[in-house]
Amino acid sequence: MTGKEILAEAKDKMTKSGEALKRTLADIRAGRANASLLNPVQVEYYGAMTPLNQVASISIPEARQLLVTPYDKTLLEEIERAIYQSNLGLTPQNDATAIRLIIPQLTEERRKELVKDVKAETEKAKVAVRNVRREAMDALKKGNKAGDFNDDEFHDLEKKVQEETDAGIKNLEAIAAEKEKELMAN
Repeated sequence: MTGKEILAEAKDKMTKSGEALKRTLADIRAGRANASLLNPVQVEYYGAMTPLNQVASISIPEARQLLVTPYDKTLLEEIERAIYQSNLGLTPQNDATAIRLIIPQLTEERRKELVKDVKAETEKAKVAVRNVRREAMDALKKGNKAGDFNDDEFHDLEKKVQEETDAGIKNLEAIAAEKEKELMAN
């Protein structure tokens, strides 16, 4: 592999770490309705476990309310059961045509716990970025030993990998700061 290929691959993997962190943090609920809260819910539909969003529409009529409207009304009780069993801490309210989920207001203590969770997930993502850096540095060292590039190119590439790592970590911190701000807001 050339130095540019190693650098491009490292940059791509670091970007994916940021995207993965965004997806993980989307599942941390901030006291506001968000359709992604129901992503883990699976409903038995004709004998197969199916994601809820494939058998029902999920809308947000109010800031702290989700409305789940099944495409097939016979699934209403099955959806209600699946939400109960998902351990989301939400109580479904069945009104015979749809299910309403009221998102409870977060306490200050719970907000702080969620911020700790955000920090822990961010740290995991930072470790992933550092692992990508280590892999890239190892690949560069192999290339340097094999004579793929000279010492000056090697040091330039090392410096660029470190710059990408710093940028990746800065991006992760920005994503985490945004989520923490969202959590601590009323």
